[in-house]
Amino acid sequence: MAANYSKLWKLLIDRNLNKTNLRELAGISTGTLAKLGKNEYVSTEVLDKICTALDCEVGEILEFVRE
Repeated sequence: MAANYSKLWKLLIDRNLNKTNLRELAGISTGTLAKLGKNEYVSTEVLDKICTALDCEVGEILEFVRE
């Protein structure tokens, strides 16, 4: 199974936000943002920061897909 963050990018578009806004709101690094962009795994702490910043649940930003 692989992580897929396409739901996160759609949520940002729906809320008229960009990746820089997300980085600033959630307090995450540019390296972490790059990992998200490459659908790489990030810590649950990062996911928590993003969900807190966007007031959403993990399932609204992340899904696992079979490779």
